[in-house]
Amino acid sequence: MTQTEVWTIGKLLSWTSEFLKKHGSDSPRLDAEVLLAHAKGCRRIELYTAFESEPDQATKTAFREMVKRRSEGSPVAYLVGSKEFYSLSFIVNSDCLIPRPETEHLVLAGLDLAKIRRAATGRRLEVADLCTGSGCVAIAFAKQFADASLTAVDIVPATLDLAKRNVAQHGLEDRISLLQGDLLEGLPEAVKFDLILSNPPYISQAEFEKLDRSVRQFEPEVALLAGANGTEIIAKIEAQAYDRLLEQGSVLIEMSPSIADQVREIFADEKRWSNVRILKDLAGHQRVLQATKCLSKTI
Repeated sequence: MTQTEVWTIGKLLSWTSEFLKKHGSDSPRLDAEVLLAHAKGCRRIELYTAFESEPDQATKTAFREMVKRRSEGSPVAYLVGSKEFYSLSFIVNSDCLIPRPETEHLVLAGLDLAKIRRAATGRRLEVADLCTGSGCVAIAFAKQFADASLTAVDIVPATLDLAKRNVAQHGLEDRISLLQGDLLEGLPEAVKFDLILSNPPYISQAEFEKLDRSVRQFEPEVALLAGANGTEIIAKIEAQAYDRLLEQGSVLIEMSPSIADQVREIFADEKRWSNVRILKDLAGHQRVLQATKCLSKTI
């Protein structure tokens, strides 16, 4: 982009789309529109009624800087500071994993189980969200299911601070408690849950090396990499969740389709878990592990 040319909104979008496509963006036009709308302080749809207008210099300068950073791999969500999830807006930055559409299936599955559990128990439910990140799972769940109290846990203090901002933004401070800790280890032993949800790190070392650079180089490694196999954190959740669930409470865990068989094996103990199933996402990929704590057997 040269300073002497007249850069209308239409021309900026066309040039930037081609530029980002050459630099590896999977959605160059969408990226260009989101970044320009953010720089201009307007909604994306408003760009279409102003194609022939020229943005002011401050807008073009801000847009040019964001385009440069995007071409270097920085995710659009980090550049604009927000991401939509479950039709809600969340503050995001490099301290958290960017919410993804696949994770909405974790929320949906949790809501389905919560309705059944609420009808069976006749009381308010206690729900945990482990590895909460931005807080998107806990917040989306709370917005859709009013009769539950939630505990959202993350091991990274800065990430938990971000989740706190999102909880406040959505007015859920009275229903979502935030706790720093390693999964369930920091909770008092007496605390038990009807439902445990988690989108934990589940990427193996081999998979991590193959991730797109916008993920591998910019999103927090601690939220992605589980270890050599990808199942390490999920195995820890299984070990802790059984004693933290009320009888016939359930655990739901997002995972990579590539480790679905291994995750099923982790929950194969029929004395501990029943109704073990793998739920598929809209693309038909095995995405969410669901398991229910077995009833205690008395002699």
